[in-house]
Amino acid sequence: MTSVSGKVDPVVRRIAPADIAEALGQGLRDFQAVPLYGLAFGALYAAGGIAILLCLTAFGMVYLAYPLAAGFAMIGPFVAVGLYEVSRRREAGQPISIGAIWATVRTRSEIGWMAFVTLFVFVIWMYQVRLLIALLLGLNASFASLREFITVVLTTNEGLLFLAIGNAVGAALSLILFSLTVVSFPLLLDRDVDFVTAMITSVRAVATSPLPMIGWAALIVVLLAISAVPYFLGLVVTLPVLGHTTWHLYRRIIAPVG
Repeated sequence: MTSVSGKVDPVVRRIAPADIAEALGQGLRDFQAVPLYGLAFGALYAAGGIAILLCLTAFGMVYLAYPLAAGFAMIGPFVAVGLYEVSRRREAGQPISIGAIWATVRTRSEIGWMAFVTLFVFVIWMYQVRLLIALLLGLNASFASLREFITVVLTTNEGLLFLAIGNAVGAALSLILFSLTVVSFPLLLDRDVDFVTAMITSVRAVATSPLPMIGWAALIVVLLAISAVPYFLGLVVTLPVLGHTTWHLYRRIIAPVG
């Protein structure tokens, strides 16, 4: 099979839950070996979440904090690109530095297109939340605090309907984006392929090993959700471990060239 660019498509291998456990162990070891890089990228991710939360508070939209936290995981694969490069360099025995990481990422122009896809889905998620609020809780719905919003959502029929539909849509969007990105970002970093081929390969990877991959997605969601509760601060550690793990999982999923 050839890609849209005429090159041979990457070979996707089937994985088992044990592969995820082993990749997680390798990711943890990468983080322990070069913690400063992981902490730096994790802090950047957490700072982004805090900045957006502060903006919502300033504009009187703090009630969007919950959907923000739920959707913030969507841009994680893009933020973790630098972590993939750290793991790649450590695996290859190459020197690791911020300059080397940036130089490599900068030369992979297709990563920019994948970043656009990721951010586009995130924006869709936030807009559909606002639309659901307008349709179910009132066109001009406004809440003085997050507690008031949560009270309305949990104690009214309209609020419960909003919660059910919102979570269902969020789960669908998250699954779609996970399928498009779980392999694509590491693949674009590792090989000279276009972003469409990378997305197709990523979807093939999920389709080839659906249960392990859905389990991995669920684990990511749970860990990121727990980490986001204390003002996103837990992401400082969680993101790098998950990022390094994703690289090693990619290595197990995609067969080496030749």
